[in-house]
Amino acid sequence: MKQYDAYVERQVKKKKRLYRRLALFTIVVIIALGSMITYHMNQRDLYTEKKEAHEQLEQQLASLKDEEKELEQEIELLNDEDYVLQIAKTNYFFSEEGEIIFKIPEEKASY
Repeated sequence: MKQYDAYVERQVKKKKRLYRRLALFTIVVIIALGSMITYHMNQRDLYTEKKEAHEQLEQQLASLKDEEKELEQEIELLNDEDYVLQIAKTNYFFSEEGEIIFKIPEEKASY
């Protein structure tokens, strides 16, 4: 009978140790999964922010390239003497000898 009681007691202790090990393993797994999920969510947020910043910078780059093209065209036009004379005539009332310049308002009359 003592041997049987000792056997039963050993079995009970084995079950207790097994439950403790399973509980510890479960806690470790939960902590590991929680930290991995948190890390993943932080990385997704960071990726989203970086992607938005990249898109903004690409739009800014495109607008700057358009502005550069416009400025290059303006430089080419300003190298043309006829264009410079036309600007001088329209904006600064430059005239050649014998010319009379009349400034017509761009707005239409309300009457």
